[in-house]
Amino acid sequence: MIASIASRTIGRTRFTYEGILPESNVNKLKYKIEELEGVKFCKISPLANSIVVSYEEKFLPKIARFILDFDLSDLDDFEIDDSDFVPQNEREVFHILRDAMYRRIFFTKIMPMPLRPIGVIIKSIPYIKAGLKSLKKRKLDVSLLDATAIGVSILDGEFADAGSIMFLLELGEELEDYTLKKSKDNLAQSLKLNVDKVFVLDGDKKYLKKLEDVEIGELVEVGMGSTIPVDGEIVKGYGMVNEASLTGESLPVKKTEGKTVFAGTALEEGALLVRTAKKYDDSRINHIIELIGESEKNKSLAEKRAESLADSIVKYSFLGAGLTYLLTRNFIKAKSFLMVDFSCALKLTMPIATMKAISSASEREILVKGGRYLEKLAQADSIVFDKTGTLTKSEPKVEKVIAFYDHDEDECLRIAACLEEHFPHSIANAVVKAAKDKDLKHEEMHSKPEYIVAHGIKSSIEGRPALIGSAHFILEDENIQIDKAQEDKIEELKEDYSLLYLAYDEKLIAVICIKDPVREDAKLTIDALRQLGFTKIAMLTGDAENSARAVAEELELDYYESQVLPEDKKNYVDKEKEAGRTVVMIGDGINDSIALSSADVGISMQEGADIAKEIADISIKSDSLKELVDAIKIARGLERRIHRNYREIISFNGALIILGVLGYVTNTRSAFLHNASTVAIAGRNMRDYAINHTDRKSVV
Repeated sequence: MIASIASRTIGRTRFTYEGILPESNVNKLKYKIEELEGVKFCKISPLANSIVVSYEEKFLPKIARFILDFDLSDLDDFEIDDSDFVPQNEREVFHILRDAMYRRIFFTKIMPMPLRPIGVIIKSIPYIKAGLKSLKKRKLDVSLLDATAIGVSILDGEFADAGSIMFLLELGEELEDYTLKKSKDNLAQSLKLNVDKVFVLDGDKKYLKKLEDVEIGELVEVGMGSTIPVDGEIVKGYGMVNEASLTGESLPVKKTEGKTVFAGTALEEGALLVRTAKKYDDSRINHIIELIGESEKNKSLAEKRAESLADSIVKYSFLGAGLTYLLTRNFIKAKSFLMVDFSCALKLTMPIATMKAISSASEREILVKGGRYLEKLAQADSIVFDKTGTLTKSEPKVEKVIAFYDHDEDECLRIAACLEEHFPHSIANAVVKAAKDKDLKHEEMHSKPEYIVAHGIKSSIEGRPALIGSAHFILEDENIQIDKAQEDKIEELKEDYSLLYLAYDEKLIAVICIKDPVREDAKLTIDALRQLGFTKIAMLTGDAENSARAVAEELELDYYESQVLPEDKKNYVDKEKEAGRTVVMIGDGINDSIALSSADVGISMQEGADIAKEIADISIKSDSLKELVDAIKIARGLERRIHRNYREIISFNGALIILGVLGYVTNTRSAFLHNASTVAIAGRNMRDYAINHTDRKSVV
């Protein structure tokens, strides 16, 4: 394969190649590329001779070398034997349009003239039946208008006009089916990535098992902050379960022994032991179906307005046709109202624009769970960031450990890692990693730990209390006393580090110094957001004041708060909404979950807790803030595209009706121009959204 690099941005490159890639080899090549280290996603277009690859930037040289040197003949005898591989959609939008045009050409050019009317009449039967059904229910809707326009055209001998109307209606249905399938595939892939293995209890033994291998009746352990992986019954423990993915209700539900839990919901607090009631495939598929079933409520308001407007216009179309006939006694002029179908244009073009926006976002590692969230994102003027793992790197580092009372620093780090390893948070991960780098073994030495959200962890070692967490938690809530020397040392360290406090036997035995470097792309992102018109950029964090202030000053944020609780974040979001702002919340942790639910648009980051990803309306699947800006630009582009569609459809088709009534345009020509304009607008809506500029007006 002779290939070259056509274009490149950070984390994404488009390659072009010479020659022909058989469609039978597309998924084989996709599999080969996605197996490379660092590759996140690959999409191949044999029609455009292009390969688009998303990846971790440091692996680009290796990936590029592989593609540039790859021999296509290696695919001839290769077979994919991987059940987890997600194949590329066999039938893309281009193929749908191409096949539709082939059918159209066959009926209008190749089929013998005497047979064409018969073919049109046969194709019209389902539409006529649908119209009669609406009439029977006394409903003036789009189905009745379509049936009337088709029926009148056939009775008038205008078979070409009837065929054109049915062509567009059929094309719209195919595109809708394609959108549904693509949404299902995207959701399936997203959910598949959340949980791969689970802890299964067998008597006194606990071991990891692949989720797909878990049998009915087996006991699955679920920890706080995790996605519940199976449908089943709680046999031990209690917890607060967020079922937003199933019910849309953001408030968690208390679950105790004997209660049922469902796959895909998230455990906010507590710990559960669940007896599996359904196999992996059943529960996961059912969850996906449930999410797809919710797709109607996730449509953008623009899509709903288009559908509503399409139905509401029907009565005026009939009224206009009737009045025109009464006034002119001219059936041809009256027919002008029926031949221009606003509904067809509105219902076809709006979903395509939304579909393309969601698809464009997906190609950039952004999962959007519904068109309405893009609409809200386009209107947003206030944005709230969590700090750790969002504005700062998702992998903070332990710089040093300061031990007190003659305790050994390595021993303190070992105890801290032993406590922190149970909970999904970037700082906890940093502590565990630091212990691992020093080869410190930390086998279980404590009782069952208790996690207090936004505060810390409680446990005991040899019957003595062991605590780790924030200064507020250790020094105030738990009333651990410190002497003057400790206080002075802590004040000194605060200037440069975030501090994690470790107490044992009612004494502060160590502080762990965490370096939380700001992301390289954070300042560029903040600047881009200001250029996009955001008037309030804030940061809310549970971290110490000094650390929070340093980040806020470096990034030149409008507002920040430190040492906040989860409810404080929610209260701030609610206050901003009450002030008339449209608020975006970006977070990655358990403590961000209620704020993500309260915001107009909640966005989660790649390294976030499962619950944050589950609750969020939009999930960024790459470890970069650049995708946040891309998502906003796509949303703004969608908004402009929809407004433009409305203007063009209403004005152009309204003009056709007027010209038809005045006798300047024949019904046949009017129908042709109406259909041609609809196809043209729909085709334009399938263009990619331009997001390469920082100017607000640049997205088209």
